Amino acid sequence: DMSMPAYLRELAGRVSNWGRWGADDRRGTLNLIDDAAVARGLAAARQGKSFSLSYPFDENGPQLGFIPGRINPERTMVSINHSMSGDPGDFTSSDDAVSMGIQASTHLDSLAHVGYDGLLYNGVSMSTTDDAGSHEFGIETVGPIVSRGILLDIARLKGVDFFDENYAIGGDDLDAAARMGGVEVKPGDIVCVRTGHMHWLNVGNKIHYSTPTPGLGQKSIEWIRDHDVAIVATDTIVFECYPPEDPEAMLPVHMINIRDIGLVQGQNWLLDPLAADCAVDGQYEFL
Repeated sequence: DMSMPAYLRELAGRVSNWGRWGADDRRGTLNLIDDAAVARGLAAARQGKSFSLSYPFDENGPQLGFIPGRINPERTMVSINHSMSGDPGDFTSSDDAVSMGIQASTHLDSLAHVGYDGLLYNGVSMSTTDDAGSHEFGIETVGPIVSRGILLDIARLKGVDFFDENYAIGGDDLDAAARMGGVEVKPGDIVCVRTGHMHWLNVGNKIHYSTPTPGLGQKSIEWIRDHDVAIVATDTIVFECYPPEDPEAMLPVHMINIRDIGLVQGQNWLLDPLAADCAVDGQYEFL
């Protein structure tokens, strides 16, 4: 029986956002990105430097095929220097197509991704997801996302380049990383949590990138709810620590964050180049 333990169900009830933005709410914590959060993000863009937080989308991606359908991108040329008229002096074009699992590389988890007891966020039935996809929590509910980003560098905080084991990040760690970065986490912020775990991808060890992996632990859940952050993203494939802290609860952080808090989660975010720059100039906030 892998049903959620009673102590986690109590926590889930305590942090729930169900009904907070009305019965019809399908955006969850994205509702927290108000005009003030957008303005705070704009004000944080002081230097004009840009960093991609996306890991490459190619055949060498982090997926191993353990979970059916989670394939790395496969690219095919569908036309190569094709002339529509046959005359080489006429319009000629090339085109390609990509097939991949949606979780292939850097991504956000939608609120349709995880539920339990037959229900998704805000009490929506799991039956609203079928062969056509999610009829309630599709990407069209998300809209444009502009806010202030915060880097909480747990690896740097702990004085390591990366973790060997499944370190469980708690609220105390997140607070300490915010103090180290000189930032105060505010409602509507997008929090990027760095563990340095992409080290294992960089050295070609996809197995260790998958498990064991550090990540958000059970003691991060109340912190996320208390700080009313809009999105939390990590540089790991699982998001939460794995193997789990409690063998009776397989992916409890996913379950409570997504289904009860309505939190949009990000995984496989490339944070190392950004983190290196933050460490040099001491600026841990950005647009």
